[in-house]
Order: sequence, then C-alpha cells, then structure tokens
Amino acid sequence: MALGGVRVLELAGLAPAPLCGMILADFGAQVVRVDRLSRRAAALEHRDVQARGKRSLALDLKRPQGAAALRRLCGGADVLIEPFRHGVMERLGLGPEVLLQENPRLIYARLTGFGQTGKYAKSAGHDINYLALSEGVAYLSSFLWKSQNLGLWSQPRGENLLDSGAPFYEIYRTSDGKFMAVGAIEPVFYNQLIKGLGLNLDELPAQMSCSSWPEMKKKFASIFAQKTQAEWCSIFDSTDACVTPVLSFNDAASHQHNKERSSFIKNDQGEMSPRPAPVLSRTPAVPSCKRDPFIGEHTEEILLEYGFTKQEIAKLYSDKAIEFKNLKANL
Repeated sequence: MALGGVRVLELAGLAPAPLCGMILADFGAQVVRVDRLSRRAAALEHRDVQARGKRSLALDLKRPQGAAALRRLCGGADVLIEPFRHGVMERLGLGPEVLLQENPRLIYARLTGFGQTGKYAKSAGHDINYLALSEGVAYLSSFLWKSQNLGLWSQPRGENLLDSGAPFYEIYRTSDGKFMAVGAIEPVFYNQLIKGLGLNLDELPAQMSCSSWPEMKKKFASIFAQKTQAEWCSIFDSTDACVTPVLSFNDAASHQHNKERSSFIKNDQGEMSPRPAPVLSRTPAVPSCKRDPFIGEHTEEILLEYGFTKQEIAKLYSDKAIEFKNLKANL
C-alpha cells in the first residue's frame, strides 16, 4: 500500500489523533497505539473506536523509564501523533524540540481537534509549525470570510442564500416523517426542482426574489409533506434537481449509489464503516478487518521490533513502566 513501511507512534487519546492513526493504518502504515497502563486507561471510561489496523503497546509515560522508552521508540519512528495540550510532552522531556533534534526526519503531529489541518510540525530545518484548533477552523471558513462582499451573508441569520433562507437550499419533511435535502441553486437545477414539485416556473416569483422566499418555503414545505421520502426519490433520482434523501446510518450504507461504489465496508464483527478515501488506483487502501487490539496486547513484540532486548523489556516490566495483556512473554 501507499504507506507501506512507514512507522507511526500514536499516543492514545480522543477522536482526532486516533482518526489520523487509523487513516495512516488504512493506507499501509505500521501504527502502534501507545496506551496508558490498563489501570489508568480504565479511569478514562472511553474506547478507541478508530483502532482499526493498529497494535497496542502499554507504556506509563509518567515514569521516567516509560518516558525514556518512548523517546527511544521515536528514534526509530517516522511519525509521532500526540493528542495532549501544549506543554504536556515538554514536561515529560518529549517535546518536538527534543525529539526532532534526535530524529530530524520525524514528523511530529500534535492533534487535539478535528479543525486542525496541515503539517503541525515538520523536521525540515528543525522548523516546528503549530496550528491551533481555533486557527484551523478559521482557515476552513475562508470561503465564508471571502464571500462577505458578495452579499451572501447580508441578511440576519437564517435568511441568507446558504443558511436555509432560500427555499431551494433547505431541508423538508416528508409525509412519513423523513426528510429531503434541496440544494438547487443554479438555474438549471432549480428548473428541475420546480418541475419535480409539479409547479409552473412562469407562475412563480423569480428564483432570487428574496422577499418571496418565506412564502415559497411554505409552499415547498406543503408539497413535500404530501409524499413519502421514497416517492420523492422516485421523482428526483433520475434528474439534476439536487434533491436527495436525508438518510440514516443504515440507509446510507445500503443506498444504491454507495453499494455500487463500495463506499462502506464491514469488519469481522459485522460493523459497517466508510471505506478509506481517496481510492488510489495502484496502491488502494486495504483496511484491516481484525478486531481492535487489547491494551498492551503487542507490547513485547513492538519493543523487540524497535530494538529493545529481552532483558530491557523485563526491566521495564519490573519497573512497572510497561504492561502485557497476557504474560506469555519469556522474561
């Protein structure tokens, strides 16, 4: 796969870091989730639902021996993903300045929020680039900021073109309590919407007549409420009206479009999840179907792979710096 041979260390945490680790694993990277020891992890009362394709090493970073072990592991890794607040890793002697000095090719990624984007720290020239969650969200909203002078946001909230003010950019309830999403902004799409609703374009106000939007929304709502979601799908599925059903999780996975694209996959436990994207032509992702790892399940094998001796592993265990899921190890 595309990332075959890439070594990744992911420090266990909340959603953004595990997601990044899962994506890398899906595309072939060797991802090790560095877990807290089970007695500490149990207190967190959360489960990593994005553990696909990872192995688990249980390590106590609060013990000097554990921190030293991670520092050594980073010397043989390509990527480190950590989810902590700024200053936590620094206090452990594991901040980017230290780790990048020892391994200049290490990609150090501090991921604390889904809004972060880009390379959070890179090794070239020992540059360290931080991007806060708030800055990431602000950057993602560049279109909103740049489009203010176009008049798209000149009305109060909920009365603009793209925030449900327009009748042709809205969600409507159907007769069976489900919903249809409408996004027919361009005239060619809007014309198909009007035709599907059984209306006559010549008898309606101009599409961009904002003063008519409230009344038009009521008209559209009353029409959508007369048929079931399935009936509206049969009307709009073969058109370019930009009218689509709002689907449940189960319905999304079984929708014909997604079935034809194989957009969802099932693991060995029968759980459905989205297929990794993008779909690469020569080196497509092959996500693991195995169960998620137990905390500490692969501690010994990972340490051996990274160059630790059996004696060193035994010492870490006696120092209570590591943990095994089961003690099959010959220490």
